[in-house]
Amino acid sequence: MRCDAPFTKGAEVTVDQTPILPGRLGQADMQLKDDPRADPRMVAAMEPYGLGVNAGPSPVDASTPIDALLEYVGESEAGFEMLFGMLAADQAPVAGVARSVEIIRGIDGNDITLYVHRPADSTGPLPGLLHLHGGGMVVLEAAGVGYATWRDDLAAAGFVVVGVEFRNGGGKHGPYPFPAGLNDCTSALRWMAANKAQLGVSKIVVSGESGGGNLTLATTLRANRDGDIGAIDGVYAQCPYISGAYATPLPDLASLYENDGYFLACDQLGVLAKVYDPAGENSTNPLAWPYHATQADMTGLPPHVISVNQLDPLRDEGIAYYRMLVSAGVSAVSRTVNGTCHAGDCLFRAAMPDVYFSTIRDIKSFADSL
Repeated sequence: MRCDAPFTKGAEVTVDQTPILPGRLGQADMQLKDDPRADPRMVAAMEPYGLGVNAGPSPVDASTPIDALLEYVGESEAGFEMLFGMLAADQAPVAGVARSVEIIRGIDGNDITLYVHRPADSTGPLPGLLHLHGGGMVVLEAAGVGYATWRDDLAAAGFVVVGVEFRNGGGKHGPYPFPAGLNDCTSALRWMAANKAQLGVSKIVVSGESGGGNLTLATTLRANRDGDIGAIDGVYAQCPYISGAYATPLPDLASLYENDGYFLACDQLGVLAKVYDPAGENSTNPLAWPYHATQADMTGLPPHVISVNQLDPLRDEGIAYYRMLVSAGVSAVSRTVNGTCHAGDCLFRAAMPDVYFSTIRDIKSFADSL
């Protein structure tokens, strides 16, 4: 029955109430480029790189020997770095930002490179942001052009940003499986907290996307366990990769089915999870996979924002984490960026500047509220 159809009192009315399920739940062969929810500007930006078509089956999986997986993720890293470089190729440098590099000694005795970005004309303390880059804790680097631009834009918005070149499970900064990268992020947090005055930082927000979203939440959980939670004033995690349940997706995380293959595929995510924890000994360790945190782990945490993308396989695990925070009494906000794939509000600066800078502004507004 149409909403504008004439109504006759006493007439029998039949309404088709069969729900139309979204994405691949409703149409198994749905492609990202054809999903009516997708922002057409994003689809147009993806088309030259073949990203509007769903990712095909991975040539390896979580049962593949680790040496072959390391070779595969090394090749994948080079491809992603090339893609992100092309997406940023025509962007003008961000003006008014001063950049410097610090080398610190980590808790494992290793050197860690930190990239510091700040407004060039800043006077007085500013909110600080510890940025942890994406890549499934296995690939990519803070030095990459996309992440450098993200830190520049955050600095231009009024942050002192510290980007961490942590050790990865694979690729050029690997192979160092869990907990090496987390240890480096913890080391950077401790350094930043100890040097707030020298940095001109008034407060510290920990933030990152994807694998960096995992490390953002895990660094916070670890600080809570270690008695260092006072160093963190706020947490802003974007599209966090936190369940570890990708080789065999959990049925209550519907987005792993609904959006599987949209820019990311679950079998590929399962490969990254295997490289991060090769023996599978930490599959329910919340410091490796924060989705498995308990209420006791979360009690006493600072305010959080959990931002997810509508068309991301990882969407529902982020929302589930938000609900867990609220149940534990933590001040938390959930934010969904509609029309975007995984990290789409970070990746498509040129194609969707309004979406990109909306997220930058939201991170700054959150920091200012603390």
